[in-house]
Amino acid sequence: MNIEKQVLGLIKLSEYIKAYLLKDYEDYNEYDSEFEMILKKSEIENPWFTMDNQKFALKQWSDLLTKDNINSWLSSYSPSKTTKKVGLILAGNIPLVGLHDVISVIVSNHIPLIKLSSKDKQMLPFLLKKWKEFSDNEVEYEFVERLVDFDAVIATGSNNTARYLEFYFKNHLSIIRKNRTSVAVIKGDETEEELKLLAQDIFRYFGLGCRNVTRLFIPEDFVIDRVFESFIDFKEIINHNKYANNYDYNRAVYLLNQDKFWDNNFVMLKEDEKLFSPLSVIHFSRYSSLDDVKNFINENEENIQCVVGKNDLGIETVNFGEAQNPGLDTYADNVDTMQFLEVI
Repeated sequence: MNIEKQVLGLIKLSEYIKAYLLKDYEDYNEYDSEFEMILKKSEIENPWFTMDNQKFALKQWSDLLTKDNINSWLSSYSPSKTTKKVGLILAGNIPLVGLHDVISVIVSNHIPLIKLSSKDKQMLPFLLKKWKEFSDNEVEYEFVERLVDFDAVIATGSNNTARYLEFYFKNHLSIIRKNRTSVAVIKGDETEEELKLLAQDIFRYFGLGCRNVTRLFIPEDFVIDRVFESFIDFKEIINHNKYANNYDYNRAVYLLNQDKFWDNNFVMLKEDEKLFSPLSVIHFSRYSSLDDVKNFINENEENIQCVVGKNDLGIETVNFGEAQNPGLDTYADNVDTMQFLEVI
């Protein structure tokens, strides 16, 4: 495979996505209409994949797949000298969550055997078809229902699923990913704009991604109403039926158990040490020392995808509002996929 043509194809794919996102529906020709129908079908099959969230994911990828970004990313690696078949078991929690793995395998001079998630079966095949066209057919991949005849595997699942995957693929080179979530650290001197950006890190994709914040650390004297006020731009989220069902269920459980929680009619805040929170709920804890926060983060490192907060905390952080904008060199579970693909 010709990597130069693959890179050029990715750049053209980015331009194609941007052109689609900039057009009004009335201006679509048949070429653009196909893209629109793919997104609509995806939303019908999986109501979590709203048009807004799908287009947000597309914009992030179109901004990411520039010539400079791709070349900078690939400059740190060398394509494998021998082509192998790499099985990919993809997640389907947020739109295009598996695209990075697919791109990584292809530009590493391997062939991905892609087992799509039942929740995300439309957009990825469409984009790969376009990438292949834009690359003069220098992109090779297969969609499979079951992995057979492969040299390595990259699989993503829940912690429970991961145990089975680790056993099943114990004799193969593999990356097995588990559940992760993200946290945010509020110092107390954040601006209203920064707190509004934090709301994006919480609510984008309904909170279903590993980079969504599910746990807050706030100072002891912080007025919690400031957090609720920053969420107001996302109040329409409660009109989404599946999200509302989760909200109603969790609220009923807390009321029955007489648990203490804060509620603004579309999301709940609950003081809880647990890292993972139910959908529509955000856990928080108050701290008196940032050292306590750092210790918690270090102790739970294997379950935390990213930490959102200011860059003067003394730990690696992502800026408010940037949790869902990872770079090409940002890897799930912090395992360097490209490095793995170099040596298989």
